[in-house]
Amino acid sequence: MVTPIKKSEEAVTIKYKLEAYYSFSAGIAYTKFLNGLKEGKIIGRKCYRCRRVYVPPRMYCDDCFRPTDEWVEVSDEGVIETASASYISWTRDKLEEPEIIAVIRLGGREKDWIFPGLFHRICGKVDVDRLIGKKVKAVWREKREGSINDIECFKVVEG
Repeated sequence: MVTPIKKSEEAVTIKYKLEAYYSFSAGIAYTKFLNGLKEGKIIGRKCYRCRRVYVPPRMYCDDCFRPTDEWVEVSDEGVIETASASYISWTRDKLEEPEIIAVIRLGGREKDWIFPGLFHRICGKVDVDRLIGKKVKAVWREKREGSINDIECFKVVEG
């Protein structure tokens, strides 16, 4: 239902609640990835030509424009590439305390060539300004269902 436009001296406001319905097919790559998460494994897809490993997996290499070659299991440890504090939850609710979200390069070494990085939550209270370059490890849920949330978060590890 569309609410009539209200004119004020400052702005025009239109109130509308969008009801969008859609479906998403995981396809071959994401199905394998999600099934791996259910088993407590992170699965990627490797391109022999450029040596990249894609996590989440892709059936075609973004760099070479050719089919990727092999399924590989990737370490659940990595390094934080970038991080941000979010005061909005995954369900769009306002948060009193921020949730720390990061892009994690799994494998943790430049030579691992794992792309593009996994976008996920960081466990506990941490200083977001000091996270880049920190080593992290996945904290797996005991009961898994084949979802990115099977990894509860990544915790910062020492050393």
